[in-house]
Amino acid sequence: MIKKLIALILWVLLSVNFSAVFAEADLKVRFLKTSDGIELGVLGELKKNDPSPTLIILATTIQNTLGSEYYRHCGNQLLGHGYICVSINLPCHGNQRIDSEPEGLLGWNYRTARGLDFVTEFNLRLSASLDYLIEKGIADPEKIAICGTSRGGFLALHGAIHDKRIKCVAAFSPVTDLFALREFKSNIKQELINDINLLNHAKELARRRVWIVIGDRDKRVGTDHAIKLAREISKLSNNLKTTGKVQLHVLPEPRGHTVPDGADKMAAEWIVNELDRGV
Repeated sequence: MIKKLIALILWVLLSVNFSAVFAEADLKVRFLKTSDGIELGVLGELKKNDPSPTLIILATTIQNTLGSEYYRHCGNQLLGHGYICVSINLPCHGNQRIDSEPEGLLGWNYRTARGLDFVTEFNLRLSASLDYLIEKGIADPEKIAICGTSRGGFLALHGAIHDKRIKCVAAFSPVTDLFALREFKSNIKQELINDINLLNHAKELARRRVWIVIGDRDKRVGTDHAIKLAREISKLSNNLKTTGKVQLHVLPEPRGHTVPDGADKMAAEWIVNELDRGV
């Protein structure tokens, strides 16, 4: 009995799997800045002359995102497998808040109500950050993935459309339709919002590799909206006969707008498989 117990303990200690996460004590955000003054944060070991597979993580601010086990999601697993995790501030978050505009989603509504496309501005910062990471030999240009939670998922999907160096995208309980959010209910710039809503970019997403998870009772961003987007991506990717594809996971989640348990491990395994096979 004792021998069996010892053998079991050794097996657990020696096994390498995606349930293991990077030690919390080793997590320290490094803040870097591009020549254009764009701030980005990096977690993980930076190896000289040895670019790392890279996961971009989007949620709110750099510190709140990389400093949160919840928002890191699959990054918790991937850090232990040689990846670095990178984040930048979302529009209207942290130092990306302009003058007296509201913070967060109210800021997004504020900008769009004034005809300002915050997605395009964000995509330019994202690509400039990738330019910097690749030029400095920090990120492996052939192994870049992106993920995001809720509003971060919305921008992660847009980022994957915009920058083809991003090989795959995982969206956790993502916003897919801004009109589903209470912050946008009275916005008069319907045409601009329609232009940036993800359903109108399904054809572009159909050329990408997309993974989505949503709880079955998510009234905040809308479970049905995520399902509708995934179905449209699937239909179009088949018609386009491309290598693009989508995985959708609708999982039981009685807490509402919360990422279902176990989704982080699922996403980590999917990202590694996608990057290893190439796109």
